[in-house]
Amino acid sequence: MSALPDSAENGAQTIAIGSLLAIIRPIFRRHWLRLAGGFVALVAVDFLQLIIPRFVKSAVDGLAGGTATAEGLVRLSLAVCLVAVLVAGLRFIWRYLIIGFSRILERKLRERLFDHILRMDQPFFERWTIGDLMAHASNDLGTVQMACGMGLVAAVDALVMSTAALGFMIAISPKLTLIALLPMPVLIVCTRILSGRLHHRFNLVQEQFSLLTEFARATLVSIRLIKAYTLERFQQGRFNDLGQAYVRSNLRVATIQGLLFPIATLVGNVGMLLLLYHGGVLVIEQQITIGSFVAFVSYLYMLIWPMMAVGWVANLVQRGITSLRRIHRVLDQQPVVCVGPTITLPVGTDHRYLCRRLSFRYDGAGRAALEDIDLEIGPGLLGMTGRTGSGKSTLCKLLLRMYPVADGLLFFQGIDVNRLSQADIRERIAYVGQEPVVFAETVAANIAFGKPGATLAEIEAAARAAAIDEDIRSFGLGYDAVIGERGVKLSGGQRQRLALARALLCDRPVLIIDDALSAIDVETEQQVLRGILSRMEGKTVLLISHRVNVLRHADRIVLLDQGRIVDQGTHEHLLNHPFYRIMVEKQQGDA
Repeated sequence: MSALPDSAENGAQTIAIGSLLAIIRPIFRRHWLRLAGGFVALVAVDFLQLIIPRFVKSAVDGLAGGTATAEGLVRLSLAVCLVAVLVAGLRFIWRYLIIGFSRILERKLRERLFDHILRMDQPFFERWTIGDLMAHASNDLGTVQMACGMGLVAAVDALVMSTAALGFMIAISPKLTLIALLPMPVLIVCTRILSGRLHHRFNLVQEQFSLLTEFARATLVSIRLIKAYTLERFQQGRFNDLGQAYVRSNLRVATIQGLLFPIATLVGNVGMLLLLYHGGVLVIEQQITIGSFVAFVSYLYMLIWPMMAVGWVANLVQRGITSLRRIHRVLDQQPVVCVGPTITLPVGTDHRYLCRRLSFRYDGAGRAALEDIDLEIGPGLLGMTGRTGSGKSTLCKLLLRMYPVADGLLFFQGIDVNRLSQADIRERIAYVGQEPVVFAETVAANIAFGKPGATLAEIEAAARAAAIDEDIRSFGLGYDAVIGERGVKLSGGQRQRLALARALLCDRPVLIIDDALSAIDVETEQQVLRGILSRMEGKTVLLISHRVNVLRHADRIVLLDQGRIVDQGTHEHLLNHPFYRIMVEKQQGDA
């Protein structure tokens, strides 16, 4: 089970940093004023913190030299309190502005990612699992938000604090500053080595999370099947294996993180040890005052935080870049169904399809799913049948523009579909698939999904046409009854009729029903058929079915076999074809 296409995974390492930054750069530009205000407050906090040791130096020198007074100490204390209040207020401001920006960036990226996924076509969803897409929209976005929030703050804070602290330290004693910074190259080398390993390990963590999410989703979706086959322990074992792999990957990341912080702390403490010895010697030799020594120690403590921040920022940045690469792979995907210069469809014309030697082959398939299809689908009821795998559903997908076709093979209203926008075509089609989609909403909301502004009267009329109105009224709350997840409270036939009512409510000029009456009994089937014919009079209906009682009402029936049209005509005409005749005889015998 693979969460990502191999090609996408291999290409992840070659994405340039500039391409990654291009994803978030427009958001930074749009909110530059907010960021500028936040960083001004952040820098002000840093400089205010750097002033406090100067107050301490003045107090210590005064006490050591015997020049300190009670009034002077009170003034210094009040100054420290004032600085502390200013620091608290400014810290709130930069947190509100900068961390708030990171949340805005996360929301904008999530909206862009969701919008991009909605615009993708069927081949995209055959290559990417839902679990991986969910991981992108949760873990990966959260990691990018941390990198652009606290990571950015820590980086700027460490840069400003370390630069200013070094300036004050050099002003006190250049020699002592050089001695205190002797261990610094060790931190730089270790950070560089560990950060490179962190990227690879965190990428593996995100992939494991994708697998875990996809497995949990698939398990919950098929929970009834799992219980029917008593596979709860088996699924639990597989989930446990995935969970252990995820934990192992996280522990490998934690190993890197666990090394970065102790190394930074060790480097800082070694510098402090050198300072205590050599600084003490300078105080004894009276080359610096004891107040200067205390201030120098305070500045070195302030420098230890930037040293530690190097490891933390490196961790956040590497994780952020890894997640941004994963998001970039999704955003870089383009629909396979390309549209050339668009032509606006004329209003009120005959909505018909024309196939001219239409052929289609799935990627990696051994044979063509459709081959040399010459067919006109116009106003009226067109039936279609054939053996399983003969290409019926594939033709529906092509009519819905889910897969690409070459120029000159498929026309809608006399115009090549490649010159029409997908939305322009789909807005004229209502579709009911083999597996009806039902949401965990009320019955009314499910039916009105394709027409959100529909009135209750319109919803009830569509339900009556689909012969499900009586079933709905038998529910406790009628049209306000909430259907369980994926329609678990409904039978297969009820789900099919609910989906059909949704399509009929849209009142579009073309209706495609892909074997969506298979779970309905014969009596209800005839009621549904009458409802379809009454609602779709003068419009185009393509009805795919293996039920002869349905097909015999079609104006014309098309018989497919191995992707080719082997015969077409009325019910009486097709009785001369062996396959159709056997199908009729078998169903009549079963009846």
